[in-house]
Amino acid sequence: MEKKDTWNLGGHEFSSRFILGSGKYNLNLIKAAVENAGAEIITLALRRANTRDGENILDFIPKGVTLLPNTSGARNADEAVRIALLAREMGCGDFVKIEIMRDTKYLLPDNAETVRATEKLAKEGFVVMPYMFPDLNTARDLVNAGASCVMPLASPIGSNKGLSAKSFIQILIDEIELPIIVDAGIGKPSQACEAMEMGAAAVMANTAIATAGDIPLMAEAFKNAIAAGRSAYLSGLGRVIENGASASDPLTGFLR
Repeated sequence: MEKKDTWNLGGHEFSSRFILGSGKYNLNLIKAAVENAGAEIITLALRRANTRDGENILDFIPKGVTLLPNTSGARNADEAVRIALLAREMGCGDFVKIEIMRDTKYLLPDNAETVRATEKLAKEGFVVMPYMFPDLNTARDLVNAGASCVMPLASPIGSNKGLSAKSFIQILIDEIELPIIVDAGIGKPSQACEAMEMGAAAVMANTAIATAGDIPLMAEAFKNAIAAGRSAYLSGLGRVIENGASASDPLTGFLR
């Protein structure tokens, strides 16, 4: 019997390697992510839980899906910790995605404050998932601080530019033993596939699906791309020849 390809996050086992960022607050997106992409983890910005009269995002997330409150809007570690504790008091569980941004133009994460928040929340018993700018030293600090994974950005959040930080993400995959979840900037299923081929544990996406012409179809495309990339990684990618060529069939002679 073939062993199921699952992965572990803070002692919890998951089958799906697609995580939905629900910042766009599109109920069709949430439905498609669960039904078409098989998402088992969905982020929740606490300040957006009720954005419209009569609509609560919690009412549209099916049971069995893990809620991942994020600290969107936090400008430092103290604010992030306060948001996380509030989310837990509201019944959102022990998972938390740390997002700390002081930069309002590029929305780049503050790595130093993220490490501080991670250490505090890990001591409070949270499954801490820190969003960070891909840097090996910071990633090692996050491991030591008690993070359950490391979530490097692929490119600026919401940009759909793809794997701009590919080389640095690969370093984290090679050197960090925790799951590496590629987050922010993934714009196409092919880019999600490439991240998985590199050895990422999972991919988080939001804007690429939320802004697609056909949300359910794009959600399914991401599911298939992530599965294909994971299979390629597990199979062991073929060698790359930098110069020249290599015949796929032996050249024992040429026709005259």
